[in-house]
Amino acid sequence: MPSGPISFSSRPTSIGRARLGTLGTPHGAIDTPQFMPVGTQASVKSVTPADLHLIGAQIILGNTYHLSLRPGAERIARLGGLHRFMAWDGPILTDSGGFQVFSLAHLREVDDEGVTFASHIDGSRHRLTPESAVAAQEQLGSDIAMAFDELVDPSRDSAAVAGAMERTHRWAERSLAAHSLPDQALFGIIQGGIDPELRTRSVAAISGLPFDGLAIGGLSVGETKAEMEGTLRVVAEALGDDARPRYLMGVGSPLDFFVAVEQGIDLFDCVLPTRVARTGQLWTSEGRLNIRNSRFQDDPGQVDPECRCETCKTFSRAYLAHLFRAEELLAYHLATVHNLTYTLDLMRGIRAALADGSFASLRNTVQARYGNAESRTKRPVTDQ
Repeated sequence: MPSGPISFSSRPTSIGRARLGTLGTPHGAIDTPQFMPVGTQASVKSVTPADLHLIGAQIILGNTYHLSLRPGAERIARLGGLHRFMAWDGPILTDSGGFQVFSLAHLREVDDEGVTFASHIDGSRHRLTPESAVAAQEQLGSDIAMAFDELVDPSRDSAAVAGAMERTHRWAERSLAAHSLPDQALFGIIQGGIDPELRTRSVAAISGLPFDGLAIGGLSVGETKAEMEGTLRVVAEALGDDARPRYLMGVGSPLDFFVAVEQGIDLFDCVLPTRVARTGQLWTSEGRLNIRNSRFQDDPGQVDPECRCETCKTFSRAYLAHLFRAEELLAYHLATVHNLTYTLDLMRGIRAALADGSFASLRNTVQARYGNAESRTKRPVTDQ
């Protein structure tokens, strides 16, 4: 394992390849497995850093593409870096922008050197390369930066998927060569779609480079759950006993956590908990609840009696139903606080279950609550 700006220690459990660990960063330690709320534009929508600390967030994610366009990585650097800019004193991981390149297919052109794209904001032309993506992340000053990669739809023909994977490998080497910030870790990204042979080749290429951690990209972008599970097993088998932290990008639904943790995943991020919160979809110990449903207008009960969050301790289902129907901004804050609390508490419960041997029981309980309703949601381009 490379020595550098982060430390990672883990111990195996009795559940598959699942492990319990501690990831040390310049801005604090992280218990793993762990979920990272997404703050794409230096803000986790509708909540403050104080809220994030209160609900138990240990690390959050920012996005290089969005922050480079607005307000600009150089401006953030002049203002003291991303931590100071957004008043978050905990660890931050920044995505290099590879997913946005994938999502902006109608606005970009990819070549071996990088990507030329039109801004989704005003149509202005920009260029993103492995070197500029790394430079921007160094200006932002995140604790963990990501190598620049090319993500393609896994349903495309094998030649296209293989070509993007090989380009990702070349860009990984260039990202490493460009990276110079001593107190910032750099993770490489494994690609290859859902093809077992390509994934195995990508594991060999990326794990063979001196990255501080390894990420699995190209999943939760339209493939079936069975395809995602199979791909995770292939990657886990190929990684073997590699001791570096493993990050599954863009996956964050309750049942997916269990599948991925069993295959040794340590870190997750996803917009799903905050995004569905703003539509009135609340995750609870009893399953998914649509607070916009008329039956909640006269319900004086808590959203989730088992939840510790401000929303559940203070307000009724009837009140939240009213806020959403009236389109009051407070609705989005209260729902987001709840869904993030549920997600982070579920991850805490998973860690406890791995430690005491009750993982299968917890998984079965969550399966019973979410198994019939849960569906894969693609990561949106500009939303979170």
